[in-house]
Amino acid sequence: MAHAISLSRKGMLADEGGPFGAVIVRNGEIIAEGNNMVVATGDPTNHAEIVAIRRATAELGRFELSDCELYANCEPCPMCLGAIYWAKVGKVYFANTRDDAARIGFDDSLIYEELARPIGERQIEFVHVPDPRAQEVFDEWLAKPDRVEY
Repeated sequence: MAHAISLSRKGMLADEGGPFGAVIVRNGEIIAEGNNMVVATGDPTNHAEIVAIRRATAELGRFELSDCELYANCEPCPMCLGAIYWAKVGKVYFANTRDDAARIGFDDSLIYEELARPIGERQIEFVHVPDPRAQEVFDEWLAKPDRVEY
């Protein structure tokens, strides 16, 4: 945890992004780390947890991290939470809460509220455009004998 907190400060002081840091540990050793890089890269998805997950999967050469733990200086946002589940991280430790993050201007409550709303009631308009060609690709996926499940 101390290293994740140190990364959060380092990235913040370097003006790379908000004060967030994360490390991924496997068998008691840090295999990847990251700090928020949103400002440095102009990429709103470059949160500390995402950076660390990308580096860990590259290091291990696989897309699942079930035998790993993630340490973050703050409770992961909804996007990072999704990535953590997709990567199947085994366990997550965090220091500050989402309420602590909101207090300093990183308030994710709108996203949590939007996820709970039906699609038609969200602030951003989502339009379902059914297309049989899209379904064909899904059917091809199901028929693909060498598909990799994840």
